[in-house]
Amino acid sequence: MEQFPLLVFLNRLGILINGQFPGPTIEAITNDNIVVNVINKLDEKFLITWSGVKQRRTSWQDGVLGTNCPIPPKTNWTYKFQLKDQIGTYTYFPSTKIHKAAGGFGGLNIAQRSVISIPYPAPDGEFTLLIGDWYKTDHKVLRRLMDLGRSLPFPDALLINGQKDVAVFTGEAGKTYKFRVSNVGISTSINFRIQGHSMKLIEVEGAHTLQETYESLDIHVGQSMTVLVTLNGSISDYYIVASSRFTDPVVLTTTATLRYSGSNSKASGPLPIGPTTEIDWSMKQARTIRLNLTANAARPNPQGSFHYGTIPIVRTLQLANSKALINGKLRYAVNGISYINPSTPLKLADWFNIPGVFNLNTIQDVPPPPGTPVKLGTSVIGLTLHDFTEIIFQNNENTIQSWHMDGSSFYVVGYGDGVWTPDVRVTYNLVDGISRYTVQVYPNSWTAILVSLDNKGMWNLRSAIWERRYLGQELYLRVWNDEKSVYTETDIPANALFCGKGKHLPKS
Repeated sequence: MEQFPLLVFLNRLGILINGQFPGPTIEAITNDNIVVNVINKLDEKFLITWSGVKQRRTSWQDGVLGTNCPIPPKTNWTYKFQLKDQIGTYTYFPSTKIHKAAGGFGGLNIAQRSVISIPYPAPDGEFTLLIGDWYKTDHKVLRRLMDLGRSLPFPDALLINGQKDVAVFTGEAGKTYKFRVSNVGISTSINFRIQGHSMKLIEVEGAHTLQETYESLDIHVGQSMTVLVTLNGSISDYYIVASSRFTDPVVLTTTATLRYSGSNSKASGPLPIGPTTEIDWSMKQARTIRLNLTANAARPNPQGSFHYGTIPIVRTLQLANSKALINGKLRYAVNGISYINPSTPLKLADWFNIPGVFNLNTIQDVPPPPGTPVKLGTSVIGLTLHDFTEIIFQNNENTIQSWHMDGSSFYVVGYGDGVWTPDVRVTYNLVDGISRYTVQVYPNSWTAILVSLDNKGMWNLRSAIWERRYLGQELYLRVWNDEKSVYTETDIPANALFCGKGKHLPKS
């Protein structure tokens, strides 16, 4: 049992966890039981979500407003969950308001059990890199801008582990190191590269990959990747570089240093060049990221033993994002519905049959006809436990999208230009599509995923780009059956908070 007290407070610049920015990295092992006591020292309600942790049977612990009442100021709340059958690189961050823009995030790394082999030689060490955009403007000012119906400004910088052009990672010549790299920003895709060194991709969001070698990698908002880097150069310092993608004409760049032990030479020369606006380049690279079928993951059976491409699809959802004005204010929507959070968490309302919080008819499985006005609503799609579902993310806008799913990982089976049609299913990768929990959708393009909804609960499906999520680009998937059993879902936790229409429910 691992216990992690997280003391959350605000200094002049950002939200710190236990006095750190970023917060402390949680190092764990597959199937560990995690206990996290979040002590909220802010002047606002607060929640932390555990990005990519599937929360098997425990959507009560997901830490989003659809599942949890937020933690009031000057109080604490304890999360308890298991890292069931998971390995890989993850993060945690605030899910409330726009707190993530001020910090409050950290790494969460899950190592494999010693009895499970890894499909690569054990590295000589590892580093966690949390890279993201940063705004000098106070997060409350940013929130007021969005509440007024305005977009966020362009970010001021990119940071690596909370620093610009400062962080140093030291290793020994000839040795190989694991770099766990996550995009913890709120708006900006990045390209990641290391001067004079190639990177061997080994894992994406809990799935071992085919071990392709890359000179640089695109990592979109909310995504995580793990690479091996061998220090095979001369003893010196080398630039680690992250730069913004699709932000022309301005390109943000930040650096860190890869330092060989014994180096007396500072990194020098031009920074390695990375792509900036090239969409085709990024899409082609994305298609090369594939599942290692023979590798074990968290369990001894090979990842390829689940033949997802042979399973009949029982439901198809076509989800189109859009931008609109409602009452003169900027909003974002999915299938014509711009999401609003009710005062009562959906999970609480569902568990206690509280009426008037949500229904399953607000949002439809397909986009509305062109020209249909966008409406405000609380979008919940009802699905049956174990439904094997196809989801099409349709992006008819000129900006890149990043979609995140709580509660499950999914197989990315296709990317394409234009508007998705059933005919493009013949292009799907039904053999070794990568399994992950956050996926990009390129401008005026579509992305297709397949997912086995085998985790009962109320699960958030959202834009990882914070402005879009805050202003309505999200929904929930209610994965349900009529069996009441702790084998499919735990009871409401004894320490559950009650709010909204559930505020006066008796506490058992």
